[in-house]
Amino acid sequence: MMLRLRLYRVFLKLTIYLLAIPAFFLGWWLWVVTCHFLYRPVLYFPGQISQVLFGTFVWVVVSEHYKVTSFDELFRERTGARNASSACIATSFIALATLYFGRDEIFPRGLLVFDVLALLALTIVVHAAFRVLCRSRAQLAKPIRLLIVGADEFAANAADRLRRLTFAPCEIKGYVRLPGQKVFAEGSRIYELHELEKLTNGNAADEAIIAIHPADFHQLPKIVMALGELCLPARAVVDLGEGVAVREQLFQMGNLQMLDLTSTPAAESLDYALLKRAFDIAFAAIVISLGAPLLALIALLVKITSPGPVLFVQERVGLNGQPFRMYKFRSMRIRPESESDTTWTTDADPRRTWLGAFLRKTSLDELPQFLNVLRGDMSVVGPRPERPHFVSKFLQNVACYNNRHALKVGITGWAQVNGWRGDTSIEKRVEYDLYYLQNWTFGFDLRIIAMTVLSTLVARNAY
Repeated sequence: MMLRLRLYRVFLKLTIYLLAIPAFFLGWWLWVVTCHFLYRPVLYFPGQISQVLFGTFVWVVVSEHYKVTSFDELFRERTGARNASSACIATSFIALATLYFGRDEIFPRGLLVFDVLALLALTIVVHAAFRVLCRSRAQLAKPIRLLIVGADEFAANAADRLRRLTFAPCEIKGYVRLPGQKVFAEGSRIYELHELEKLTNGNAADEAIIAIHPADFHQLPKIVMALGELCLPARAVVDLGEGVAVREQLFQMGNLQMLDLTSTPAAESLDYALLKRAFDIAFAAIVISLGAPLLALIALLVKITSPGPVLFVQERVGLNGQPFRMYKFRSMRIRPESESDTTWTTDADPRRTWLGAFLRKTSLDELPQFLNVLRGDMSVVGPRPERPHFVSKFLQNVACYNNRHALKVGITGWAQVNGWRGDTSIEKRVEYDLYYLQNWTFGFDLRIIAMTVLSTLVARNAY
């Protein structure tokens, strides 16, 4: 939900910021057509283009001040003409002042009038286009499945307003009744707070919305702890009233003020969503393309040295606790699935083949995981994915373990390059994973990749 909102906001801002440039050329064309019967206007590029660049800078500042670039305001006004008019008038006055003091510049005042009118018209058109685009995309997009924490009148009202959002379709999958609440919610299943373990299959909802009255905020720690087992992004509806500024973790969803309770904001940052994904695809494609001969050789050797499939496919837990099938070169003899899913690999493990021991020691068995990266199940860098059996076990014994699923799991990670892999301390591994989650940057990923290449090709604690 938040990622979609941030993308809309960025695209709207960039479009509005750049409108001054096409507005100039549109205004020039209108001015030429209007003045055609009087005289032939001449475009003096050195003077006029410099004014356009300055006007663009002024427009960026002024449009931001008058909230012309605000996505939150987009659905509050019918056309947005009032704020756009104010911004255009302010921009024209500033431009007139600079033209007055810059007498050597050739910029007809009539052209400025046409430019401002064109800018106003384009702004209104862009706002209308964004409304249509957001609503049309919402009709095609898969609805965001929501679990509403709260079942009283306040929660039912919040759910109804979420359903009416025109730019982010929402589907209410269920309500969680808090102790002592009178149920007003209708149309979806009602769960008790202690029944949330029934939803841990990852298919019930995409996000959790805490919709409780401010008088019940004292229950937030208990609610957040219970939601931790679901590994869902958690937001809280915050009724702060009109005139209260929304900053940082507070964000606007239509006419609802909401609080983001996600412990790792990087998960929904644009850098993470766009830059990291683009890098993952490019890096994985390069590795698979350049390493194709090596991959083919390893596959052939695995097939020759032991009976069974070339690839070992195993279910692992990934982003937001969702299961996926992870690929590796098979390094062990065929065993019952129940054994491989619940047993740690140890040093001198008798299940390994001689080739498998070498592949695991050099981490070459993990090369097929770049296919998981291309599929979007994994990233190049992130917390290592664990088997569902051990995830269930660690959730009971290790504090904040589920937080490591807030970002995509990875082929390598901060814990791994520091030696915390295999049969080592889970608490230390989680400590390093959480440090990565809280401090993620693209540069941090590059550092981990460099450390992986330099120091973990022959990995410590890899059996």
